[in-house]
Amino acid sequence: MTATEPSRPRLAAPAGATDTHMHIYEGRFPLAPTATFKPPEAPVTAYRAVCRRLGIERCVIVQPTGYGFDNACTLAGMATFGPGARGICVVAPETTDGELLRLHGLGIRGVRFHMLPGGVLGWDALPTLAAKVAPLGWVIDLQLNGREFPSIVDRIRNLPARIVVDHIGKFLEPPVPPEHLSVRCLLDLLATGRFWVKLSAPYDVSASGPPGYDDASAIARALVRAAPERVLWASNWPHPGPPTDKPKPKPDDAALLDLLLDWAPDEPTRQRILVDNPAALFGFDG
Repeated sequence: MTATEPSRPRLAAPAGATDTHMHIYEGRFPLAPTATFKPPEAPVTAYRAVCRRLGIERCVIVQPTGYGFDNACTLAGMATFGPGARGICVVAPETTDGELLRLHGLGIRGVRFHMLPGGVLGWDALPTLAAKVAPLGWVIDLQLNGREFPSIVDRIRNLPARIVVDHIGKFLEPPVPPEHLSVRCLLDLLATGRFWVKLSAPYDVSASGPPGYDDASAIARALVRAAPERVLWASNWPHPGPPTDKPKPKPDDAALLDLLLDWAPDEPTRQRILVDNPAALFGFDG
């Protein structure tokens, strides 16, 4: 390795390791009017270099909020990446069963609900779409401020589709400890067997910051201890976000993967998180 080459992770990723949340952005695909910022150029070729560096073989490409209901960029990225890719799309509640079947054949395995600025689907659409996609085995990919769990837990607990919660629950600042009511609500949802959570983007919520993101890591460890069969890992590459007056440096993807050495110290649990859980949830084994 030369001085200009990025470091490799200490963690040796097992065969079939999966990044369950990343995005593809290409300028040839127009942004939706609802887009809140101009994303970076982030094609599959750049992401493949990340995969080679980390030892990642599979990925789940998540529809960016900036493209709204137009899934063309995500579908093109999946086709370019190949059989090791699955996708999370954004579709309207009135989408026909025929269209959902077409998307399923292309590798789509879920619908994204982004309940923060820039999202295009609201709480009112959730029951309808959950019922439509459940027969396909799709997931609802849910991103929200985790502090809202106490107020919405009854709304989502009995939805027919499986639910995947983004970014360690995304308990927005100020940070909360693992014993906080909102975290306990997420733990209770995981215990139902129908909810999963991604260990990803600790930098979005951490006040303590890198390298250890100690406040977010405390929650990640609690999630792994409670339900190792219900957690996933994700990079959130290319780490999108609106420009700010004080931009944060981009996190190092190798360092993000290495956080699993702390969050899940034993190899069998990491095998579950990186390979077995995503394979079963997103249909990589069939």
